[in-house]
Amino acid sequence: MLTTTTRREMIAALAGFATGLGMPAVLARRPRQVQTVTGAVAPDRLGLTLMHEHVLVDFIGADKVSVDRYDRDEAFRTILPHLERIRKHGCDTLVECTPAYLGRDVTLLKRLADASGLNIISNTGYYGAANDKHLPAHAFTETAEQLAARWTRESTAGIDGTAIKPGFMKIGVDTAPLSAVDEKLVRAAGLTHKATGLPIASHTATGAAALAELALLAALGVPASAFIWVHAQNERDTSIHVRVATAGAWVEFDGISETSAARHVELVRQLQVAKLLNRVLVSQDAGWYRVGESGGGQFRGFDTLFTAFIPALLEAGLTKDDVRVLLVDNPRRALGG
Repeated sequence: MLTTTTRREMIAALAGFATGLGMPAVLARRPRQVQTVTGAVAPDRLGLTLMHEHVLVDFIGADKVSVDRYDRDEAFRTILPHLERIRKHGCDTLVECTPAYLGRDVTLLKRLADASGLNIISNTGYYGAANDKHLPAHAFTETAEQLAARWTRESTAGIDGTAIKPGFMKIGVDTAPLSAVDEKLVRAAGLTHKATGLPIASHTATGAAALAELALLAALGVPASAFIWVHAQNERDTSIHVRVATAGAWVEFDGISETSAARHVELVRQLQVAKLLNRVLVSQDAGWYRVGESGGGQFRGFDTLFTAFIPALLEAGLTKDDVRVLLVDNPRRALGG
């Protein structure tokens, strides 16, 4: 068990990731810039990155979601202390995974980024999980090409009338076999990737669905490395984790909490043993200001990864270099191409 002093020393050392010390000065090829809500940054300036978090979500449904349903000032005051806390832990970048029609608010995100000093990355794309509750009506009538044109336009012109551009795509599907609309979302994501280079983070319920998505993307000529399997920890057949990672896709174990940390450590260790640590992403899927609940409801902070999960990784035998791979190197490559 780590003592309080040892934990503080370890966190202080990890905070050094933010300085860029030890990072390769030049990558094998020039990477694309990564769009944050405050502008484009080079991938090697992302630093320590939380790959899957939320600051605000509205589950009311696509036909009712609106910024008029909450007070931005109240949301800002509620969220900012949680971002300031992880900044002190050495976090540099937070990937905000709330998609359009579920509460994405890039104006609020920019205000939070400016105040906290964090890089915050928003997204384009649509969320087809939860039985399509969060899909706009046009998602059912438009073609994959038309949806891709919408998402590509956000990538080039900006989101919701702002100059803020997405740094990745967030889609969501239900179980396999994929429904017609879920297949269309995956195809649209593949077409958008080919036009923009944006990576595809997909909320995916099962390993079978992840394999189906990869097959669809491969048919479009999209490399597996463009695909992030979100919520991979929900798949109990760990051989599928190995299969997806071996194919070159990203396997994301998010949802890290005090109660789940031990299992997440074991999932990471299994892929490390298989020499696939360089295809693993980790995060908490934490937050968030809950629109419709008094005061934004119960906010689950973003610091468990620093206070519980990283110490557990080190106690399990992973090194600080391994932790750096998970939190600095892999996010840089997943987001920067």
